[in-house]
Parts: sequence; C-alpha cells; structure tokens
Amino acid sequence: MKKRFVLLSLIIFAMASQWAQAQTPEEKIKQLGLTIPEVGQPIANYVKWKQVGNLLYLAGSGPKIYGKVGADLTVEQGYQAARDTGMEIIAVLKAATGDLSRIKQFVKVLGMVNATPEFTSQPAVINGFSDLMVEVFGEKGKHARSAVGVGSLPNNMAVEIEVIVELEEKKPF
Repeated sequence: MKKRFVLLSLIIFAMASQWAQAQTPEEKIKQLGLTIPEVGQPIANYVKWKQVGNLLYLAGSGPKIYGKVGADLTVEQGYQAARDTGMEIIAVLKAATGDLSRIKQFVKVLGMVNATPEFTSQPAVINGFSDLMVEVFGEKGKHARSAVGVGSLPNNMAVEIEVIVELEEKKPF
C-alpha cells in the first residue's frame, strides 16, 4: 500500500511539473495576478524595439516611480520599480512578437539605477526585473546582466532597463 502511494505521488508530481512547464507566459502572468499594461509612446525620437534577424533589441524602459534610490527610495522600492519596468518590457515584447511564446531566451539585460553616489546595491534593485522574468518565462527568462548606478535618468525615473531577446524562428504555414 505504501509503495502504491509513493508511486501515485510521483506520477502526480510528474504530471504537475509537466503542466507547469506547458504554461504559456501569458498564462503564467495571469496566474501571478498581473496584467500586461498598454505600450506607451516613446518619449523622444526612437522606436520601442528593433528586430535584427532573430534578435529583438528593446529600447530602455522605466516605471512610473521617480526618485533616487538611496535618497528618495529604499532598495525595496527600487526593486518594485524594476519589477514594474519588467511588466512594461513584457508589454513591449508582446507588441513586438504578438505571442510571448516566441521568445526563445533572454540574452542580455542592462539595468540602470538612478542612485546616490554612495549607493552600491544596484544588483538587489535590478533583481526585481530578473526575478519577474524567471517567474514568467522560467529558464528562458535567465539572462546575462549588468546592473549599474547612474547620476540621473530621464524624467527622474528610478530605473531604466534595456533588453535583448532571441526569438524562435517563425514557422511557415
């Protein structure tokens, strides 16, 4: 009886793991209780994304959270600003691809933190973005990354993040 229970538990666990892996990014976002925002217009003379081959380059995005981390904002508030920026980036990725499942992998992320000169926890702030990408995209969301402090950002945004992703090849119909 004990062996059957263990076997049944293993089967259920395997099925649950398979189901979790089969979720689309959109389903995962919904499961997390998040909503993909509308894509805003660029604030200057540039485009939100540019595709070259199967690489998609995103312009820098930032949240509607303003101020310097280390003076006006705590690390936790900076983390939330980076997470909010992640949702903005997901919106741009959705607009650019039409289907978030087309993302093969995140390649490179540049996270800039509007911070005081003595602030040194930029990686902890940008983890707000990185953690969200792994929650939504799983292994595909892991990326190479730089997290740097800067003296100022446009409109005094708390963070700005740039992303490069690789796309799956489009399948011919």
